[in-house]
Amino acid sequence: MAKPIVLIAEELSPATVEHLGDEFDIRNVDGTDRPALLAALADASAILIRSATNVDAEAISVAKQLKVIARAGVGLDNVDIKAATEAGVMVVNAPTSNIISAAELAIGHLLSLARFIPDANASAKAGEWKRSKFTGVELFDKTIGIVGLGRIGTLVAQRLAGFEANLVAYDPYVTPARAAQLGVTMLSLDDLVAQSDFITIHIPKTPETTGLIGAEQFAKAKPSLRIVNASRGGIIDEDALFAALKSKRIAGAGLDVFVHEPPTGSPLLGLDNIVLTPHLGASTDEAQEKAGVSVAKSVRLALGGELVPDAVNVAGGVIDTTVRPGIPLMEKLGQVLAGLADSPLINVDVEVRGEIVEFDVNVLKLAALKGIFSNIVSETVSYVNAPLLAEARGITVRLLTDAVSEEYRNLLTIRGGLSDGSQVSVSGTLTGTKQTEKIVEINGYDVEVPIAEHLIVMIYTDRPGIVAIYGKEFGEANINIAGMQIARQRAGGQALSVLTVDSPVPDALLAKVRKAIKADLLREIDITEA
Repeated sequence: MAKPIVLIAEELSPATVEHLGDEFDIRNVDGTDRPALLAALADASAILIRSATNVDAEAISVAKQLKVIARAGVGLDNVDIKAATEAGVMVVNAPTSNIISAAELAIGHLLSLARFIPDANASAKAGEWKRSKFTGVELFDKTIGIVGLGRIGTLVAQRLAGFEANLVAYDPYVTPARAAQLGVTMLSLDDLVAQSDFITIHIPKTPETTGLIGAEQFAKAKPSLRIVNASRGGIIDEDALFAALKSKRIAGAGLDVFVHEPPTGSPLLGLDNIVLTPHLGASTDEAQEKAGVSVAKSVRLALGGELVPDAVNVAGGVIDTTVRPGIPLMEKLGQVLAGLADSPLINVDVEVRGEIVEFDVNVLKLAALKGIFSNIVSETVSYVNAPLLAEARGITVRLLTDAVSEEYRNLLTIRGGLSDGSQVSVSGTLTGTKQTEKIVEINGYDVEVPIAEHLIVMIYTDRPGIVAIYGKEFGEANINIAGMQIARQRAGGQALSVLTVDSPVPDALLAKVRKAIKADLLREIDITEA
């Protein structure tokens, strides 16, 4: 039999090819040569890429034999994951390959700002000897703020501890107890900005974090503040950063990432108190080799029909057909749970009930964690790094199974204990011949709501007229309510209302409705496709 064809579309380390082994017909193509790429994909079983090759819907449509797309790196902007999923093509990446390199680059930026290393280098090479011009500051005994205490932020904290700096952090998903283990004090964002001499950013770019640090934060900062962003472009408002640096409101900045890359024409390029690098977070020999070896192993697993932990869209492997439909449902339940949590999670129980427990359901625990972290961490979340993300945050995780499910054929539940002592929970099931995904419980309230892209969850005191109030507010704002269900445990007590709406709801409108109905909880939860 002919060997499966593995297409390498960009330069990868020799170790990558070595780890693929001799079981495949390995071919090379220039991924930036579009006609050549499309022709080569026609009979390929797998393709390995980095950042230059665009594997979009067109490329996937011509690759009739394709089983796996492997990105030797973290980002997946150049892969159409939705089209791949619809075609049954697995997408894998190397989510942990660059975390050490990214952490070390952030440290490098901090030191460069503290000691004017790039400017002093340029000056010395120009034949100058201006020692007094480049008098810097020490990291010792300074307050260094870490925005985002995930895997990379934790590595940064561990490395900065050796400088004997005072470490503070802002991360709404990390408990103070976990931070204390790292020698870090948790603060609000405003307090962190106000107290810090240095700040380094390690959070994902989401609608909530875009522009997180802007003019309002810079107004509260020390004039001596030096800020570094080696995470995602746009978390710092670049216009506000330019104004703060130009006016000397803050002392300096180091950027490895930008809103537009390359940042051609950006006014930041003309400042003398900023250090810029061209997105070098993963640009080390070690990170590139780790990425290549990691995806080579994933390709071997995928083409061998085994479970692929690094798959970002399809779990793959020998998962029973009875279990498989529960994977996307469990990921979405994880997203709902994360949306309901008001404080950091300290423990998670994943409960699986019904006849499904006759099979191996461990992948459902991984899917639950993948869903929980999908919108709150900077790296792409997969089945392999989701448990590591939980461990890094000090979250204990259990999988509980029971063959008895009284109301549904199978019932999937996630319960989360929060640092403030409260608990959140969400349950779901698959119903009918079409296996429709439904939420059947939220925080102890029985509901039956099909999962939709935009959910509004409200808890308030049950009394007449509430539905009319929020119905009027949403209607006047042109927010269409596609579905609604109300649950209560007793008349006059607490009631839970779940709405599915056709479009996102502005924060100002949510705040207005929350005030109007005196809600104990009112949250919009946006569900992305698993």
